[in-house]
Amino acid sequence: MSFDPPSQRLHPLSVAPMMDRTDRHFRYFMRQITQKTLLYTEMITAQAILHGDRTKLLGFDPLEKPLSLQIGGDDPQLLAKCAQIAEDLGYDEVNLNVGCPSNRVQSGNFGACLMSQPELVADCVAAMQAVVDIPVTVKHRIGIDDCDRYEDMVRFVTTVMAAGCHRFTVHARKAWLQGLSPKDNRTIPPLRYDDVYRLKQEHPELWIEINGGIKTLEEADTHLQQVDAVMIGRAAYDTPYLFAVADRDIYAANAPLTRHQIVTAMLPYIARWTEQGTKLHSITRHMLQLFHGQPGSRAWKRHLTDHSCRAGAGVDVVKEAAVQVVEAMRKNTYNTMLLST
Repeated sequence: MSFDPPSQRLHPLSVAPMMDRTDRHFRYFMRQITQKTLLYTEMITAQAILHGDRTKLLGFDPLEKPLSLQIGGDDPQLLAKCAQIAEDLGYDEVNLNVGCPSNRVQSGNFGACLMSQPELVADCVAAMQAVVDIPVTVKHRIGIDDCDRYEDMVRFVTTVMAAGCHRFTVHARKAWLQGLSPKDNRTIPPLRYDDVYRLKQEHPELWIEINGGIKTLEEADTHLQQVDAVMIGRAAYDTPYLFAVADRDIYAANAPLTRHQIVTAMLPYIARWTEQGTKLHSITRHMLQLFHGQPGSRAWKRHLTDHSCRAGAGVDVVKEAAVQVVEAMRKNTYNTMLLST
């Protein structure tokens, strides 16, 4: 693949923020696979950051860095306080969610509905940038409802850019605020990659990241010929090991760990958290797809699913699942040899 040298790009690859998926356990797991890819938290609302359990909501292991905190909100002053908290805790950047179309998010007047209020988004960005030194970025859609022309997106971006934001992650689909679920909004509106390419071509001064429907590093390579960065979402969760070669191919870093080496690397982390009372399933649910497409994948998932929710479940369950993978691989190799004779 023909990726540019890492020195020419800032975070050319990232894993998208995903609700109920990109928690600290998933991020630690992903960091065993790729040490360089930018990771995101789940979206956390400004109110939760200011009034919730910050250790639970915002805590992270230093190994997870580089790490971006995605915030949902529409009050510039509250968002500024959140940005300060993020910087004090050691986050590498703050990202404002202007892309989520869920009814719950809309009821709070944040997420994708803010695309109809670019001046307010600009005020939010300006307030955050005024109090922190870390980057403040925006993730948004192509458009919303019938306000989805390319010109509408440009008006939004240039308005926010005037407030000092120069990094935008564009989900290359519009969002319907009524009539489609968040899941359907990720698949039904057509992808419009060319609009994102055009945005970069017409505004080369901006750092543009593309998101939506990207499933492989080969596809990422194609997009990187047109934009600055690529964000991968569901595919990162469903086929996490695809990121194993990212450090080597994109960042010219070390060769990747094998899947079994990743399991071994996770064991001390799992032991530490389960000894503190965390249920094993809270961690291993993110690891179910590690062996996706490999002999033993079904046995791995079945053993973790059947045993990780049991009282007292710990690292032994993970070790047992890994042994089942090895046995399945040996059986597959033996059967292949028989077929070839």
